[in-house]
Amino acid sequence: METIKFGKYVSLAYEIFVVDGGKETSVFKFSQSKPDSFVYGMDQTMIDAFMKHIEGKAQGDTFDFTLTPEEAFGDRKQELVMTFDKKMFEHDGEFDSDNVYEGAAVPMRTEQGMIVTGRVTAITATEVTLDFNHPLAGETIHYVGQVLLVRDATPSELNPKHGGCEGCSGSCGHEGGCDGCSGSCD
Repeated sequence: METIKFGKYVSLAYEIFVVDGGKETSVFKFSQSKPDSFVYGMDQTMIDAFMKHIEGKAQGDTFDFTLTPEEAFGDRKQELVMTFDKKMFEHDGEFDSDNVYEGAAVPMRTEQGMIVTGRVTAITATEVTLDFNHPLAGETIHYVGQVLLVRDATPSELNPKHGGCEGCSGSCGHEGGCDGCSGSCD
């Protein structure tokens, strides 16, 4: 029976819970009909500690583990909360309230040309505050799921057409997810 190891194509169904003082809140679920699928060891978006917990598992195996913030998405960093002049979000002299509102995921380009996504946390008369922390940063995360499939990866799965989330809509099926990305996939 195939087991999860480097270069294997893996499909998982699992639910992600945030743990807070013993109480768990479900925040996301990959189902059997819409699983999380990726090539083990080759998807840089996957959390190392998550990968260690599923390594060696076979089709039909279940998993149930909890990761600390440091193991999961890291601690929240105040320096990743930034305030920008509201004029940066204007189109034709008007503030873009259709796309920039509290809670919205807004893509921004760094000085190096990389696309990063921030969540709008506040809008004032003159400023917009964006939080570039991962939405689950600072949280203890509980994973419960099952291995649906383990097989050799095909050549096209080993060499995907697009190399990451830049330009991803978040719903294109990019392995590991494209949380917060915008645009459309290649």
